[in-house]
Amino acid sequence: MAFDGIITYAIAKELGESITLGKIEKVYQPGPEELLFHIHTRRGNVRLFMSCNSQSARVCLTDGAYTNPDQPPTFCMLLRKHLQGGRITEIRQKDSERIIEIDIEALNEMGFSVSRRLIIEIMSKHSNIVLLDIESGKIIDAIKRVSIDINRYRQLLPGVIYEYPPAQDKIGFRDVTSSTGLPHDDKGIMKRVAGISPALSREMLRYCEDPIDSSLVSDIPAKRLIEIISSIDEGSYTPRVYLDEDTPREFHVAELSEYSDLEIIEFETTSECIDYYFSNREASNLVRQKSMPLLKTAEAALDKALLKKKKLSEDLLSAENSDKYRLYGELLTANIHMVSPGAKSVKLTNYYDGNEIEIPLDEKINASANAQRYFKKYSKARTAIHEKQTQLEDNEQDIKYLESVVQNIERADSVPLLEAIRDELEDTGYVRRRAKASQRKRKKEKPEPIRYELSDGTVALVGRNNTENDWLTMKNASKTDVWFHTKDIPGSHVIIKLEDGRRVDDLSAELIYEAASIAAYHSKAKVSDNVPVDYVPVRYIKKPNGAKPGMVIFTHNQTVYVTPKIPE
Repeated sequence: MAFDGIITYAIAKELGESITLGKIEKVYQPGPEELLFHIHTRRGNVRLFMSCNSQSARVCLTDGAYTNPDQPPTFCMLLRKHLQGGRITEIRQKDSERIIEIDIEALNEMGFSVSRRLIIEIMSKHSNIVLLDIESGKIIDAIKRVSIDINRYRQLLPGVIYEYPPAQDKIGFRDVTSSTGLPHDDKGIMKRVAGISPALSREMLRYCEDPIDSSLVSDIPAKRLIEIISSIDEGSYTPRVYLDEDTPREFHVAELSEYSDLEIIEFETTSECIDYYFSNREASNLVRQKSMPLLKTAEAALDKALLKKKKLSEDLLSAENSDKYRLYGELLTANIHMVSPGAKSVKLTNYYDGNEIEIPLDEKINASANAQRYFKKYSKARTAIHEKQTQLEDNEQDIKYLESVVQNIERADSVPLLEAIRDELEDTGYVRRRAKASQRKRKKEKPEPIRYELSDGTVALVGRNNTENDWLTMKNASKTDVWFHTKDIPGSHVIIKLEDGRRVDDLSAELIYEAASIAAYHSKAKVSDNVPVDYVPVRYIKKPNGAKPGMVIFTHNQTVYVTPKIPE
């Protein structure tokens, strides 16, 4: 993450132009380390978001939705007392540091004008938000209080004189000139210049490769830095976010050539860039954190079902090979006189093929009892065949269901979707049911299947989990709609909505292949070729009593082979 001094400079300059003289209408604290100000400006109402979270410290304008606690935290109430109704007079960056200061003129409880300063320190695990009285320089309070037990050199407590973090022996990035002579290595640049991130220091060295005149090498990083600062001052820069498989990897107001092979999104403002980066990264991290326990549970249940399948198959194979027990019983019954008392085995002629066969015996019982023992083993094995086959079929359904759950968890892209999958696993008994109180607080998500429009305008709907698959196929779809699903492969239900009296026979081959490609894309075979997909009118879809979510049976199906793809 590259929230360095350069980005701090850019966002401070941008906020200074957009919210200076703005009035703070409302103050909220969505999280323990987050603040949200509603500000009325000459250009309209905006929302300023601040965070001192160690992983996502930032300041920017936002359009995101934030949920506020029922009871405002103490720090929020204090800010409302001192800042609500106040007017922002100045916003600036402290030297070249990742510190933004917001000066505010407000009225105290006596009606006199007072000057307050909100300081946002963006310093990784040491990030903080501090409110102080400008006249006295004393701290009114900090969102994260720092006592002498935590930091013996710098305390952030009410009543203490505020001190800035210790200054480093570096040149400010705005003080660099073309003749400064910076080192020709990224770590050297970071040690020499304040406010430079590793990614930016590497970018400053980009033009130093194979220089024509080695004497100019030291000038190149400085000139590159001056270009970046000038672009910010002139407003000619373009903030960018670099995506790696839809996950934000890096962002900056300067071009970072080392990430040029990734997907790049450009923004008009620094706030939009910062807000997009952190919002999407936090969402990705939260989804990943929420999905891991569910995925672990589902995979453990799947492994257990696969192990059970292996054991049942072995038992079934053993039971199917039980004809020898019947033969042993018959041969012993016919040749009781040839069995010596106390013998551990006996060799008898198999009258079916004339070969001699050795039969193990229990020396503690006689020949007749040994024969009866083999007949019982044969009878028990024949009974077991039916039971094992039934258990194997049920277990096979469990495996198919759990494979579909694993796939749904892996492709879930939101917390509400994961919550719906957890509800499903609770209902099926794979996850312990949560307390009723927590269930009452959370509303069940309304089914919102993925929607695609095919080439002729026909709508295709795709279920995002098994519960939504059931709703889509059994409740939402009409009898004349067409159902698509990968053949014997876990995947989503896809419904083609047919209107104006159209039937499946009226669909063109192009449309069928287009819809089948969507079903293949939303399946476990997403990265495969030549994927088989069944399709059938919904009237032929049935859900057996007691079947798990998403599990259906069907007849009159046809199969096509397609390459997974979604409409452009």
